[in-house]
Amino acid sequence: MSSAAARLVVLASGGGRTLENLAQNIQAGRLNARIDLVIVSRKEAKALQRARDLGLMTLVIGRQSHPDRERREHCLLGAILEARPDFVIMAGWLQLLPIPPSLEGKVLNIHPALLPAYGGRGYYGERVHQAVVADGVPLSGCTVHFATEAYDEGPIVVQEAVATRPGESADDLAARVFEAEKRIYPEALDHLIEGRAYWQDGKVRWQL
Repeated sequence: MSSAAARLVVLASGGGRTLENLAQNIQAGRLNARIDLVIVSRKEAKALQRARDLGLMTLVIGRQSHPDRERREHCLLGAILEARPDFVIMAGWLQLLPIPPSLEGKVLNIHPALLPAYGGRGYYGERVHQAVVADGVPLSGCTVHFATEAYDEGPIVVQEAVATRPGESADDLAARVFEAEKRIYPEALDHLIEGRAYWQDGKVRWQL
């Protein structure tokens, strides 16, 4: 069992609800971690204000602040590596993160569907729930997985299924899936921090 708090860098592009949920789990003692840095892709994102309200260190690195892609990725990776995180947490981050060898097995993402279903480029946020409702499938859910160089293709750590309901809207489904996300993201991270799950050779290994 680990003793020192795991160092986290959180990447966010939207409202910051996932960031806030992780912070609440840390404050409640359910997660042995600390958030050392929050990087937000847009200064207008609500996540930036949420992070500041939580007293967290923030940076804005995105297309607006750094229009040149090469320069943007250089600054992003530089800021992450300087923070020396144990884990990088994507919390509604909408850009593909180039992952150097030093960050392999350290970057986590949560996706609002049961991967590999409804994953890949273009499937994110509300688009996922709209597609699920339109197809009328009986199950949706969410997935915590290691991020790799391809959208939503990294090895899965934890999933939780959410049954769809006849006639419900994408917004209704999204709300119920997010409640599952609030449970499994801290759960997955806790498994990794405590060493019950770990990355090895591109796969998730378990030691229970």
